[in-house]
Amino acid sequence: MTSELSQKIREVQQTLPKSIVRDQSLTILVDYILRSRPLCRPFQEQPLSPACQEIYQAVHQQLFCILSSDIDRYNFPNQSPREWSIQRMQEAFAAILTDPRLKQLALEAKQYEPRTQQRQHLLTELIKGIQLSRRLIRPYRGELTRDFYQLIYEDAVNRTLLYVFQKIDLYDPGRGEGKFMNWVNFRLDKILKEIRASYQVVQETPICSKEIDALGTSEASPTTLEIIMQYIECDPDEIFKQERIKQHNKASFQDIFLAKRIQGKSWKEISQDWGIPMTTLSSFYWRCIKRFAPKIRQHVQDCT
Repeated sequence: MTSELSQKIREVQQTLPKSIVRDQSLTILVDYILRSRPLCRPFQEQPLSPACQEIYQAVHQQLFCILSSDIDRYNFPNQSPREWSIQRMQEAFAAILTDPRLKQLALEAKQYEPRTQQRQHLLTELIKGIQLSRRLIRPYRGELTRDFYQLIYEDAVNRTLLYVFQKIDLYDPGRGEGKFMNWVNFRLDKILKEIRASYQVVQETPICSKEIDALGTSEASPTTLEIIMQYIECDPDEIFKQERIKQHNKASFQDIFLAKRIQGKSWKEISQDWGIPMTTLSSFYWRCIKRFAPKIRQHVQDCT
């Protein structure tokens, strides 16, 4: 694909700007790039739905305009053709995926019965459209570190998109202003607040913030550090090894704790090692910290 794409880009660059030949070459290039589009994919070789057809025509026109003004500045040695074309395509989708278009796609999905293939296909298209639109809010992170905020934000986004997929019938276009993304972002903000509140509970639990999450740093005293490490690693009641991630039964809280706090691995490293999304790992980890904090605190108090 890369060599063919490079050839088509060069063919456009070799034509005169604003000429009929250039427009024709640009159209061919746009068609070629959109062959790998992430959105507006046909369902079982059927024609695109009205909403998807409108989106496709709009993104085709937008991508044509972007390439028309940008293609002569493209320099092959500095960026791969594929990377360059994907960035321009994403830019085009973000520009044309307005709230009315996303709303129409949502309403089309609602027309089909739950669990039908057509509904699931359109909902999948809708989720991709939301992601490509760049219209999801990003609330102020406050006192949270950048890395941790990114983890809980991604977790909140994933939960929100799952909510949209499962609860699309709850969207009422006649309520309030009827804007679709207002409904989506309201849910995202609510879920993010719930996650932050859960984290705040963890922070306010002394054994969590000062001992458990400080393992491997100078914040925990040697005695407390040793007690917690030994308790979770030995797991005399076998509670830490039994708490496992659903659909990933091999990953227990004990395994994650040892990898994160004893071995010093990052979330990214653990995710790559086990093939589990970072948001899933971190969300599970913090829920376990909250759940086991009283028991760990009691054990530390009994040993000191």
